[in-house]
Amino acid sequence: MNIHGQPHRSIEADHAERIARIIDQTLLPHQVEWRDLQTMEDAAEAIQVMRVRGAPLIGATAGFGMFFALRDDASDASLQNAYKILHATRPTAVNLRWALDRMKRIVSPLSIESRADAAWHEAIAICDEDVQTNHAIGQHALPLFSAIQAKKADPTTPLNIMTHCNAGWLAAVDWGMALAPVYQAHDAGMNVHVWVSETRPRGQGASLTAFELREHGVPHTLIVDNNAGHLLQRGLVDLVIVGTDRVTAQGDVANKIGTYLKALAAKAHDVPFYVALPVSTIDWTITDGIRDIPIEQRSTREVTHMPGLNAEGHREEVLITPAGTQARNDGFDVTPASLVTALITEHGVYEATAESLKRLHAKL
Repeated sequence: MNIHGQPHRSIEADHAERIARIIDQTLLPHQVEWRDLQTMEDAAEAIQVMRVRGAPLIGATAGFGMFFALRDDASDASLQNAYKILHATRPTAVNLRWALDRMKRIVSPLSIESRADAAWHEAIAICDEDVQTNHAIGQHALPLFSAIQAKKADPTTPLNIMTHCNAGWLAAVDWGMALAPVYQAHDAGMNVHVWVSETRPRGQGASLTAFELREHGVPHTLIVDNNAGHLLQRGLVDLVIVGTDRVTAQGDVANKIGTYLKALAAKAHDVPFYVALPVSTIDWTITDGIRDIPIEQRSTREVTHMPGLNAEGHREEVLITPAGTQARNDGFDVTPASLVTALITEHGVYEATAESLKRLHAKL
């Protein structure tokens, strides 16, 4: 996608130096800064502190992290150590484990001498496949968008789409999941407008989704999280679409905290609630999302403090609560399958049920 009119991926490989470069998302939207990843520790730190975030991008970054570890030491011990360290960085996103398992499966049977080279090419393959996957998700979602637009009382008015957090190209390698169909619809000439939920406490909607949409020229309006139900109640939303960090085998969905509330409100007002995801985000080993999906507990400082630019244009973090206030910071919540209209994958659109997902699994 584009940054200031120039095409980029969220993670780019330097083949000559055999390093990876990422956009430091902790500095967006005010500053676009590329950061080199040269060691396994660099990759782990980038995932941990959310310089990269979003399930597919976390997986892609972990792939490069495995390469860096094997480049320095291709032994079995090094492989196991890298797997352990990278896996511990973010517990909720299943793509992290998926990518690490894939890298381990590819390199484990190889000789020590050939492991690093194979790992580099596999990390590149993960990135390239992610781009194709997310483009396909957009293609499968477009007919849903068109059908909803056609049923509007006045089909010439904008298709009002609500999203939450950031499931665009900054959360993937390119295109993104929930925003892939938005970009494709916009590029095809469809009249679309996006309600961007700010996504407290880290503000991924306000800082990242709004940044992406602005750069691509997609009409959008930022709202505070608490405004979502009001807009749905007033009939100002035609559909909700979000990404996810993990989906169970029966269709429960873990996504950024606040997603569940939007799903409840959408259900109450008969508005479709879609979840866009690559199949790699489905955890086939679990069924009960509320019971089985680990919910990341993040620093309470993210709740009690807020970053931004001061009047001089410098980044500054300010305290927004009484000093010493206790806080809780659940990174994700789980939306039960019963609230999900459909799951949109690279293989097509599926109901959020165990039976439907079994049919999908049989195709893989």
